[in-house]
Amino acid sequence: MTRYVALLRGVNVGTTRLAMADLRRIVTDLGHEDVKTYLQSGNVAFGSTVRDAEKLAAGIARALTDELALTVPVLVRSGRELAAIAGGNPYADRSDDPTRLLVAFLATAPKKSAVDALTVPGGENVSFTVTGREVFLHYVDGGYGRSKFTNAYLEKKLGVVATSRNWKSVLALAELTAS
Repeated sequence: MTRYVALLRGVNVGTTRLAMADLRRIVTDLGHEDVKTYLQSGNVAFGSTVRDAEKLAAGIARALTDELALTVPVLVRSGRELAAIAGGNPYADRSDDPTRLLVAFLATAPKKSAVDALTVPGGENVSFTVTGREVFLHYVDGGYGRSKFTNAYLEKKLGVVATSRNWKSVLALAELTAS
């Protein structure tokens, strides 16, 4: 049994509403075990014998569409991957304010040319490091909410789906998926 977390993009922050009880039920009904949600923003940890994260993500996305008529991007990371992310953040020493330290999870690794061309919008002071399917972010002068360097910006510039979590959430999800 491997521990995973599914990260749903854009849930309960805009017009897409999803009760966490419904999310837990759907993931449980798919045959996964020890299902737990974290916060109200589409984070669900679970155990599964399935070893293919893309298959897990597709199954959850399909069930959300079939049962609740929600079309939501779903990204899945294993507990091992989350532990590596939590231990590999180049800005972790700046975690005094979790609204300024985030990780953008990407559906796939972006093309090197897109990563090389990625820049911060003019006038903003944001440090970032792209590592595989994650972008580590440090908003030096303010939080994510005041920045133009957002999921939508990353998706446009990198050409992949992204969903971000603050550092406190990343650490909590790593703990929920630790085996």
